[in-house]
Amino acid sequence: MTAIPETRAAGLSDAEVAQRVAEGKTNDVPTRAARSVSEIVRSNVFTRINAILGVLFIIVLSTGSLINGAFGLLIIANSGIGIIQELRAKKTLDKLAIVGQTKPLVRRQSGTTAVPPSEVVLDDIIELGPGDQIVVDGEVVEESNLEVDESLLTGEADAIAKDPGDPVMSGSFVVAGTGAYRATKVGREAYAAKLAEEASKFTLVNSELRSGINQILRFITYLLIPAGLLIIYTQLFTTESGWRRSVLAMVGALVPMVPEGLVLMTSIAFAVGVIRLGRRQCLVNELPAIEGLARVDVVCADKTGTLTENGMRVCDLKQLDAVDVGNILAQLAADDPRPNASMQAIAEAYKMPPGWSATAVAPFKSATKWSGTSYGEHGNWVIGAPDVLCEPGSPVAEQAEQIGAGGLRVLMLGSSDLPVDHPEAPGRVTPAALVVLEQRVRPDARDTLDYFASQQVSIKVISGDNAVSVGAVAGSLGLHGETMDARQLPEEPGPLADTVEECTTFGRVRPDQKRAMVHALQSRGHTVAMTGDGVNDVLALKDADIGVAMGSGSSASRAVAQIVLLDNKFATLPYVVGEGRRVIGNIERVSNLFLTKTVYSVLLAIFVGVAGLASKFFGTDPLLFPFQPIHVTIAAWFTIGIPAFILSLAPNHERAQPGFVRRVMTSALPSGLVVGLATFTSYLVAYQGRYASPVEQTQASTAALITLLVVAVWVLAVVARPYQWWRVALVVVSGLAYVVIFSIPWAHELFILDISNVKTTSIALGIGVVGALAIEVIWWVLGAVSGEPRRLWRSE
Repeated sequence: MTAIPETRAAGLSDAEVAQRVAEGKTNDVPTRAARSVSEIVRSNVFTRINAILGVLFIIVLSTGSLINGAFGLLIIANSGIGIIQELRAKKTLDKLAIVGQTKPLVRRQSGTTAVPPSEVVLDDIIELGPGDQIVVDGEVVEESNLEVDESLLTGEADAIAKDPGDPVMSGSFVVAGTGAYRATKVGREAYAAKLAEEASKFTLVNSELRSGINQILRFITYLLIPAGLLIIYTQLFTTESGWRRSVLAMVGALVPMVPEGLVLMTSIAFAVGVIRLGRRQCLVNELPAIEGLARVDVVCADKTGTLTENGMRVCDLKQLDAVDVGNILAQLAADDPRPNASMQAIAEAYKMPPGWSATAVAPFKSATKWSGTSYGEHGNWVIGAPDVLCEPGSPVAEQAEQIGAGGLRVLMLGSSDLPVDHPEAPGRVTPAALVVLEQRVRPDARDTLDYFASQQVSIKVISGDNAVSVGAVAGSLGLHGETMDARQLPEEPGPLADTVEECTTFGRVRPDQKRAMVHALQSRGHTVAMTGDGVNDVLALKDADIGVAMGSGSSASRAVAQIVLLDNKFATLPYVVGEGRRVIGNIERVSNLFLTKTVYSVLLAIFVGVAGLASKFFGTDPLLFPFQPIHVTIAAWFTIGIPAFILSLAPNHERAQPGFVRRVMTSALPSGLVVGLATFTSYLVAYQGRYASPVEQTQASTAALITLLVVAVWVLAVVARPYQWWRVALVVVSGLAYVVIFSIPWAHELFILDISNVKTTSIALGIGVVGALAIEVIWWVLGAVSGEPRRLWRSE
């Protein structure tokens, strides 16, 4: 430990700053590596699905049938909706990122001010204090007990003492002391620039939901290729219906196989989630965090700044020695260049320092729990945790324990027999006074904890404060369970995991222990969220499944967290959880609809294709595919497209469950099989053979479409459960929309429909009802087999 420096490095002049800006020597890394507008447009327009639909659209136009090209509107819809929603999300994220970004304290000849990272230039002098993140690479020019944690870059958790001339790397952060460094590498040359740029992209990577959908899409691709080749061959070379009708039938088979809206709906759900959370001043640094928090089953909450408000006040002073405690406290507070919340409260209470000169300083560290200053002939004074500075079991320690049992924070002021920069400091400490600080519990903390309890999410309160005091605060909030002093925690991973599972509240926790406790919970299969605001929370925030930082917290904690609560309200977390549940639950519903359509489309193509091959080899009647492109387009309107859009944005408070892919496929495969079989059966019954007139062929196609719509609407009815009034209305309106379409004479001509054959239409309806009953039975059976309770109506 070193004495306070007497000289200060001079900053750049305004002219020197302007010159470096002109030369491009600025920290030009964007605040977020969000995609540009042109990149967003390109990524939404030039997609694989749009390419497939575009080629099919051109093929249909070559036949001269414009109405059958109506599915081409999907290209515009997919691209337009995706672009609009991502631009809205980008605008929200960028706006919040500016509010929540780290602003380094830059010293220039015109003054010392906090500036955005992008305004830092080469050779700037940047001041540092506890919790500050180092934003560019540099060289230390002055220091006072400066210690830097480089674990985010190197993986080594030990703090490194820095002397003048030592390098510091962007991405590391200050754990103790103060100092300043000169920027030697800025912009994309800085060590962590690329890492930070990559980490903050607007992206859906590493999302369990997204990975599951990609896995499903790969499975579908394996089905699409053989089914597509089969239907192309049979429609063009076996039906003898003319190239125009064969091409339309081929396209009619291929278009519904493509789950064109699935990825789009997923992106929209995430983007809308970002926008909704943005309105609550919640910055989502990584989009999968919305989803991840919905899966969390343990929340590790720091006490200070999370359950209690940041501000404190001195509410009592217990004098233990005949010294002028007020003068000592005032001088200690005045000499702290970066006071924490406790020292700020002391500074407000004791404002008249005697003007002593400090000869040595020991800054506060979470690991040691004390700080101090030596004043030469005026003595060596330390202030910190009584149970650390006092002898265990001493009267002063017991008195502090009793006061802390009421939920108050207690600090002990004492004189040491060693200078505070001595290697064996604090040495022997003589108690002088107990400083009692009062923290206000956040008014919304209890409701938030009650919410998590109702959702079967466990809460672990982890704090550096006295265990008894932390337990008292937790108890006042209705948290029951054992309280433990972390100094007695076992070191071995197994016993540590057992202890962390059993206890609820932990005090005197070191930063490395916070991280170890997160790891212990994860080893038992828990999905862990960590909330915090201080530099002592950084390691745990980084290693938790979801790190949640307060906006008023240290820049280092905000930098590593996936979610930043800019309004500093712990009560915002339930809304984030709810948003994640909405995204996961609704995407699962939407996936069921899209994948059911893909399954029955592939099955129809296989059935018709196999019949075509049979006709080639056995001389039987070949089958023309029942639908033209316009048929599958209108079938998708009210059984999938519009309902899926509404369901993807609807409220949904159901708990997120693991096994997304298994559940979706278990539901979509049998549903698709029933729809495909029922539709094919109806078509076979109505089909009049290869020599059927155009009217008879249209009647057979209409019959197949009626059956498909009846069963598909019932699939929607099942997916929409458990019902609320608006879900029932959605299903009813979807069904009535098709009744209207089939009732309007001009729609028959426009959409190539014919329901004039009452017998064929009646049989088609009957087969559709049987298919709907099969869907209903399968839903109940799957619920019984999987153990998931089935509910028709949502209970409040």
